[in-house]
Amino acid sequence: MTAERHELLRWQAELTWSLCEYHLERLTPEDFLWEPAPLCWTLRQDPSGRWVPDWADTEPDPVPVPTIGWVSWHLGWWLGVATDHLRGDTPRERDDVRWPGEREAVAWLRELRDDWRSASDGLADADLDAAAPPFPWPDGSGHTVAHFLAWANAELMKNVAELGQLRLVRTASSG
Repeated sequence: MTAERHELLRWQAELTWSLCEYHLERLTPEDFLWEPAPLCWTLRQDPSGRWVPDWADTEPDPVPVPTIGWVSWHLGWWLGVATDHLRGDTPRERDDVRWPGEREAVAWLRELRDDWRSASDGLADADLDAAAPPFPWPDGSGHTVAHFLAWANAELMKNVAELGQLRLVRTASSG
């Protein structure tokens, strides 16, 4: 049964990524920093030219609408950190995650996807029942690696839906 769980989780990840590719293939550099609303989170260049995401440790109310760039950074941040955890590496800090800019973002996301795929494919069936890494659940909550993979698939689905919806709104509103 475990091998079937691993295959199902992989299938779900691949299905979701194929939906992501649908939108990634259609993005233009101008799409990434388009602001869909007056209250939005985006990425801004600091004096050194580094892209810095808008962020609050406590979610604001109302929640700002993210730009496509911000969603792509967020996807890259959590996917990279999740991969670090899955491999047993020291996870990168949020402030260390460098968004490469609107011309390189798609390639960056694909590289992170390949890293994730390599790490998750490297798991043995018995690994699925091991205790989950402490991300995104700091207390562990009794979750397993299988839960962790399922969470990653759900987070990917959410980010793909956000990215896709923003892309569709931008396309529809630009005529």
